Amino acid sequence: MKFKNIKNKTLNELNGILYMLLYEKFSLRIKLGNNQLKKTHLLKENRRDIARIKTLIINKRVCK
Repeated sequence: MKFKNIKNKTLNELNGILYMLLYEKFSLRIKLGNNQLKKTHLLKENRRDIARIKTLIINKRVCK
């Protein structure tokens, strides 16, 4: 997920995306524990996407 694609989203949209990413992180961790996850790089990408979204949410709350 690119930063330029999400920087114009509203707080509600960002919270929705964050919820979706957290659910995806949970399912990836379950698959990793069951040795069903072949693409382990997805965990790193997901973690970074979550950090991007949380940073944007904080910035939008502070700037208002």
